[in-house]
Amino acid sequence: MPDLLIELFSEEIPARMQARARDDLKKLVTDGLVEAGLTYRAAQAFSTPRRLTLALEALTAESRAVREERKGPAVGAPEKAVEGFLRSTGLTMDRLEVRDDKKGQVYFAVIEKPGRPAAEIVAEVLETTIRSFPWPKSMRWGTGTLRWVRPLHSILCILTDDHGAEVVPLDIDGIASGSATRGHRFLAPDAFAVTGFDDYQAKLKRAHVILSSDDRADHIWHDATTMAFAAGLEVVEDKGLLAEVAGLVEWPVVLMGKIGEDFLGLPPEVLQTSMREHQKFFSCRNPKTGRIEGFVTVANTETSDHGATILKGNQKVLSARLSDARFFWENDLRTVKSVGMEGMAAGLANVTFHNKLGSQADRIARIEALAREIAPLVGAKPDLAAEAARVAKADLQSAMVGEFPELQGTMGVYYAKAAGLPEAVAMACKAHYQPLGPSDDVPTDPVSVAVALADKIDTLTGFWAIDEKPTGSKDPFALRRAALGVIRLVLGNGVRIGLARWLVRSEVNLRTAIIRATNFESFEREDELAVALMQVAGLSKELAEEKAADLMDERVGREAAIQALEEKLGIAGKDIEARTTAELLAFFHDRLKVHLRDEGIRHDVIDASLAMPGNDDLTLLVRRAEALAAFLKTDDGENLLQGFKRANNILTQAEARDGVEYSFGADPKFAEDPAERTLFTALDAAEGAIAPAMKAEDFATAMTAMASLRAPIDAFFEAVQVNTDNAVVRRNRLNLLSRIRQICLSVADLTKLEG
Repeated sequence: MPDLLIELFSEEIPARMQARARDDLKKLVTDGLVEAGLTYRAAQAFSTPRRLTLALEALTAESRAVREERKGPAVGAPEKAVEGFLRSTGLTMDRLEVRDDKKGQVYFAVIEKPGRPAAEIVAEVLETTIRSFPWPKSMRWGTGTLRWVRPLHSILCILTDDHGAEVVPLDIDGIASGSATRGHRFLAPDAFAVTGFDDYQAKLKRAHVILSSDDRADHIWHDATTMAFAAGLEVVEDKGLLAEVAGLVEWPVVLMGKIGEDFLGLPPEVLQTSMREHQKFFSCRNPKTGRIEGFVTVANTETSDHGATILKGNQKVLSARLSDARFFWENDLRTVKSVGMEGMAAGLANVTFHNKLGSQADRIARIEALAREIAPLVGAKPDLAAEAARVAKADLQSAMVGEFPELQGTMGVYYAKAAGLPEAVAMACKAHYQPLGPSDDVPTDPVSVAVALADKIDTLTGFWAIDEKPTGSKDPFALRRAALGVIRLVLGNGVRIGLARWLVRSEVNLRTAIIRATNFESFEREDELAVALMQVAGLSKELAEEKAADLMDERVGREAAIQALEEKLGIAGKDIEARTTAELLAFFHDRLKVHLRDEGIRHDVIDASLAMPGNDDLTLLVRRAEALAAFLKTDDGENLLQGFKRANNILTQAEARDGVEYSFGADPKFAEDPAERTLFTALDAAEGAIAPAMKAEDFATAMTAMASLRAPIDAFFEAVQVNTDNAVVRRNRLNLLSRIRQICLSVADLTKLEG
């Protein structure tokens, strides 16, 4: 069984495309070979800036012969049906067989495909792969029609077995396959032939090419950390940059330099971002001071002066870049010290957040109002939360964030401190964006939590109000991330907040702001104005028409009409709440389900908790779900669930059959069996324990009390026939089952549970 080696050698492939290209090459070739009838033991894909490589072990030497039978139309079927069948099989009429079938005679086609040698199949599959390769961007060059990410120079394609290496013949737009490749562009540019993967990898290394991107990354990191340690520094870990740099070099040569004294006063994040984005340098930090004092760059070649010339040139370019950063930093500090953070933020009135949601300044005003109201619930001072909201996005107007958008929030902290603002306000400038993802830290400072919640709730209600909701895999405004951020903020800080109230409050604030910003005087017709009011204020058709008439009436006046509209909007909060809880709260619940499933809580347990009152209090909801999940893992929990379901099924069937509801009147005096009387006593005791536990939100105690019902319920069903002939006793027992149902459902909706 031969081994297959493929290399596609080209001009430099962008580093960001290499990982995907490796996967695509492996998938397209292996899928094509398997579909054609070949198998293999293992496959590996590699990439360097100038090559994509695929190595397959133990490829079958040829595909197996295949015999396939296909049933066709009936004898005597229309001529076109028979012709279509012949086209699909590739046969002629004389090669069809006539066989007896249940409904008469039909045509059968017997298709025999002989085995094909591996080389023939590989050539076909590789040509198809090259011509249809899914590069994000590709180009044509010369006079050919082939498209590739960069000009393709050569194709290495060989099959190697015990008898040696065989070139798979292939020619694509004049590029003929062979067994030769080239090493490093400068250190080993001459071509050389290879006989298999091991020979290929070894010769590449001698030609100054490390084939594996992981090996190149390990080499870079080892040399960088060793050099930094020798200089008393440590390399700032950056896995994304490491992967990118490993895709830029074939023979990494690590060099280390120092940052000029003039730039050491810049914030570490500024130095790190500038070097990473502009120069692809790693930052080196002094562990004693926390300052960024050095950098590591990676060259793609060895030089006689051991990289001194390269390092000198890099330091010259770096000084120019850092001079720009220092100018931005000093300019921003002057602005902050002269007009303050709120002065810096003033320009946000001219920055559009969304054409239907107003400017950034409009949004900040809404966040401020909401943060002030949320603050007491999270232990923050309202005035401090409001101040933090007003300045949290001020750095969007800074020159530094204009140059490096990824520093938004981070620079706000520095500028707020420079302006002499309280520590909690300064920290909120960055923390209010968090958490940015599943692994990001959750803010814990009360002021940051208040502003972060207000920011994310305003985002959600705003885009919901203009009907820009996530659909399928599309979520252009990151609303799923915002919802998960609210969930993590609430749960991570144990916040007791009824979401529905704040969603409503946010939407009312939003619509009031939109009303104030709407130029009602531009409408000449009452019906057009009514439609606008329905859209911006969420009013019903009838109410919108009424208010449109008021606004068009000169006797009322615009200001008076708008004031009346705002008052009506406040009164109409219940209507907005119904709409919000129907859609947006359901959206939160969907995200919560995903979050809790990742933590090992079953979906039906979540549904059983969601069905209970107060499901917009996420902290309460999760505590209930966790207690129920723990309860169901016990034997008592599982057995009680079966007992509850049995009681509920019998009761539901009896109520449907009798047309009455058995929900009151179970009396111990009608109990005939000791097990029946024991159950009455157990239900009284459980109810007495569950009610105060639920009031105190002590779900664990409530679950324990509910578990005590397991044995009495089991004994009851073993000893007693519920649907007895005695009507009085039967009714009493059904009412007793109703008590079981009511007590259990007061803890969680067990009907939602599976099993």
